[in-house]
Amino acid sequence: MVLDERKFKILKAIIDDYIVTAMPVGSRTISRKSGVGFSPATIRNEMSDLEELGYLAQPHTSAGRVPSDKAYRLYVDQLLASDEISPEEKQRIEEYIRKRSGQVEDIIRAAADVMADVTQYTSVIVAPRIQTLRIKRVQLVPVTEGTALMIVVTSAGIMKDALIQVPNDISSQSLFSLSEMLTRELEGHTLEEVRQIFSRVFRDMSLNRRLLGGVMKVMEEKLTEDAPEDVVVGGTTKLLNYPEYSDIEKAKSFLSIFESKDRLAGMLKKSGGVEISIRIGSENEMEALRNCSLVTATYRVGPHGNGTLGIIGPTRMNYRRVITMMEYMGQVISKMLSEE
Repeated sequence: MVLDERKFKILKAIIDDYIVTAMPVGSRTISRKSGVGFSPATIRNEMSDLEELGYLAQPHTSAGRVPSDKAYRLYVDQLLASDEISPEEKQRIEEYIRKRSGQVEDIIRAAADVMADVTQYTSVIVAPRIQTLRIKRVQLVPVTEGTALMIVVTSAGIMKDALIQVPNDISSQSLFSLSEMLTRELEGHTLEEVRQIFSRVFRDMSLNRRLLGGVMKVMEEKLTEDAPEDVVVGGTTKLLNYPEYSDIEKAKSFLSIFESKDRLAGMLKKSGGVEISIRIGSENEMEALRNCSLVTATYRVGPHGNGTLGIIGPTRMNYRRVITMMEYMGQVISKMLSEE
């Protein structure tokens, strides 16, 4: 059966009410809502049809109905109205992040905190993989006789460092000159591209071959290794404030999601790079998320890197608010991480 306009209207009113109250919704509640315009008897009949169609469920302890995952999917895809963020709230958000920002890690941490605060749900942000970012500067700093610290700065401000072996008799000036040469040759390239570039530089370079070989080895083995993804979580326990998670077993199941960063990152990145992705309840593969909805968005770091941000909330989350905020936060983070 295709839903007609009346069923759409009643279903939307039920979902809107349940999102706010978390209580089963009865026909009288809907009939009193401004703009519905149907009698309780008519609404009851339509609610029965919607239940048969799988859009509503009736808890055994109540005469009211609650929306199903199928109902939320229809709500998100067809019934959801757009929302706006006030200029004042936008200013507060940007000021909050800028005051706490320095390197990319600071921006991501501040963004995760503010996302959790403004939505009152749990936020998750996956930082862009450093291998996909472009090198901005390479610097060799003497530490002790025979060792130096190699620092690689990317276009997003992310720094990676590692100790390398250097000839005992090499001067600070020689390390500086080598740093300048490496910056000149590697700037604008990703860490994944260093092997090919080093092969060419190694052929052309007559001095400090041993040192350059050590630098190349460290960059290949340590800086381009498949390190765990950087995942930042904000408001981990915020969902425990909702009645859906008052059950201790449900609460434990939800908190178990955050035990593995790799698992969490993989879950967020399954959106396939689309701007906004919404997975509702049973659409989530993880058992611990079967009572939750996950909204993800993509942000960019300049023209070459990207990351993922997400909000985890109950299936009755305020989707309009969350989607609007995610779109805006994606723009804010992209802008801040792409600024030179």
